[in-house]
Amino acid sequence: MDAQVAPLLERIDARERELGTAAEQLRTQIDELTARLRELDEEIENLAVTRKTLLALPPSAPGPTEEPPTLPTHPAYQQILDTFAETHGAKRARDLCQALDLPLTPKSIESTRHKLKRLVSLGVLAETEPGLFVQRRP
Repeated sequence: MDAQVAPLLERIDARERELGTAAEQLRTQIDELTARLRELDEEIENLAVTRKTLLALPPSAPGPTEEPPTLPTHPAYQQILDTFAETHGAKRARDLCQALDLPLTPKSIESTRHKLKRLVSLGVLAETEPGLFVQRRP
């Protein structure tokens, strides 16, 4: 073997060992991250099942002192409720903007979403999944 080639082969061997070690460390990290991802996916699935179960429960009977929620006075809230009454099923903020002939701009969609969230907080609507709203049944 040539005296000039031997040092190069040693450097190649050393670099191969370094890369092998780095690759093995990355494989270990990938395994750990894959396990963590699996745990998070299971937790997300459990939360979805819990949400679905809670939404399927019959509403509790209102107490004698429970009064209906006071709706905001702005006419947009009544328009939203009228749209839910006219067309059954779940709706997104964008769907309501279309139904109400509002411009489909981020500002109007976000404003409608805010109103929907307010109606959820008042107990008039329910959010069955993020961004999807339905009318609560009395």
